[in-house]
Amino acid sequence: MEVSVSRKAHFNAAHRLHINAWSDEENKRYFGSCNNANFHGHNYELIVQVTGEVDPVSGYLIDMKELKDVIKEEVEDRFDHKNLNLDTEEFKDLNPTAEHIAVVIWRLLRKRINQQLKLKITLYETERNFVEYSGN
Repeated sequence: MEVSVSRKAHFNAAHRLHINAWSDEENKRYFGSCNNANFHGHNYELIVQVTGEVDPVSGYLIDMKELKDVIKEEVEDRFDHKNLNLDTEEFKDLNPTAEHIAVVIWRLLRKRINQQLKLKITLYETERNFVEYSGN
């Protein structure tokens, strides 16, 4: 039987959307207030969904404590209360859009979660704006 389980997490981070190859005017026109030279922040909400076959012996798809620990180590400890542009290797040369952040999180978690399980990331940048990524 295939089921999905999900774990919610959150982190607070600052960023600036900016493309170095563009002029300041182009960046401001395209990214608006998200291009603020002094950065801006979000209270990101993250949903990590894992899908697969339930173990017939344990009844678990995945140990939720293990999933919680992986999310804490790979996402919360790495990005919470950080300036993504300045404080993280992942976004040193990658524009920290919600789309890129979701893909980076998926890749970090994918390394730590059983490869037989499907993985989907839903990242809320605001209450109304969110990105989903499942490795496709």
